[in-house]
Amino acid sequence: MRTLIQALKTKELRKKILFVLFIIIIYRIGSFIPTPGVDYGVVQECVGDMSTTSENFIGLVNLFSGGAMLQLSIFALGVMPYITASIVVQLLRVVIPRFEALHKEGQSGEAKLTQYTRYLTIGLAVLQSTTILVTARSGALFNYQCSQVIPDGSVWNLVVMVLIMTGGTGLIMWMAELVTEKGIGQGMSVLIFMSICSGFLPQLWEIGWGTDGTDGDWTKFAIVVAVLLVILIFVDYVELCQRRIPVQYTRRMIGRKMYGGSSTYLPLKVNMSGVIPPIFASSILAIPTLIAQFDSDADWAEWINNNLADTTSVWYIALYAVMIVFFCFFYTSITFNPDETADNMKQYGGFIPGIRAGNATSRYLSYVMNRLNTVGAIYLLFVALIPTVLIMALGLNTQLPFGGTTILIIAGVGLDTLRQAKAQTEQYQYTGFLFENTDKVEGK
Repeated sequence: MRTLIQALKTKELRKKILFVLFIIIIYRIGSFIPTPGVDYGVVQECVGDMSTTSENFIGLVNLFSGGAMLQLSIFALGVMPYITASIVVQLLRVVIPRFEALHKEGQSGEAKLTQYTRYLTIGLAVLQSTTILVTARSGALFNYQCSQVIPDGSVWNLVVMVLIMTGGTGLIMWMAELVTEKGIGQGMSVLIFMSICSGFLPQLWEIGWGTDGTDGDWTKFAIVVAVLLVILIFVDYVELCQRRIPVQYTRRMIGRKMYGGSSTYLPLKVNMSGVIPPIFASSILAIPTLIAQFDSDADWAEWINNNLADTTSVWYIALYAVMIVFFCFFYTSITFNPDETADNMKQYGGFIPGIRAGNATSRYLSYVMNRLNTVGAIYLLFVALIPTVLIMALGLNTQLPFGGTTILIIAGVGLDTLRQAKAQTEQYQYTGFLFENTDKVEGK
């Protein structure tokens, strides 16, 4: 709160905050503008009758779009194509040497990778918008509970709708980059944060108030709020935890000057993989459910609907847990390379006290990362399975307003944005040695 008050007192930061709010308002307005060719009345009726869990693929896309996907608005895809493209580009660094070379080039290489990410985002937007429209026209998007939401099913009409949704994705990507450049925080993260929060409070209030003020349960509401606060505090604590490995740099004589000799540390987060494992796990488990909707009478489809469509079933919980652990180790192995880190330390004359530089350092870092990944996987399992435990313990038939993915995103984005706001505040609010006993002075 103190950081926010100081930021609002500073003219430059106040302009940035207002600019971010302006972009958020445009983003939320676009989430309610229907795509031309959609029967908006039928869509609203379908959304009102449908209950979608936020932990399957459709629920995740709808979650990241702020509810725009099920309403088939111009921003129906939200930020999901960009997130998918970013993850794919990171994974391709392992199999495409060109991408790895660009990553090592520094700022110029990262700019090129960003350009590739944009192109891939547009391609994925075309693919995902086509899939959503075809699924909506067949009725599978709304579990066959609705009538025809797209009256005109001609090819030309579908092409126009795909172009409009793809253009909306491009506009979202541009607005997110503007927030990163001229605002506070990472643009995509801020938009995801607002998308989640847009449906968070109404769903939370619905537990206590109910649909018409009579079928709610305030005791369950209090329990859910208390558990949510405890989990958020716990997630914030773990996300800030680091394993600091000491690094010593030797003294080197270059010309007439002596360099090095300093001591620092290598910070390793407990949860290096972030929110990626729960997203991957829930998305993969949702694919069989989507396929089963096209042939619901088959025996295999019935088994999938009974075991994988229900997030409280034993099969779903077991597979979900295994996939989270797998993707936790897999994604961390891609984003953090012990061999590369050890080579960089050796190149600049750095070493870990008691560990020989080179291969020994790489093996030591791998050993430390495996231990951290074990703790991180247990932590992700705990956070991801809390909603399932609450649903089973409290008998909540409706979806919870938060899931494991939701909690991790809210806590992670909130902490990151707060850190950036504090860092920018300190650039304008400082105390010099002439003002040690006075209030902070605004800088230019």
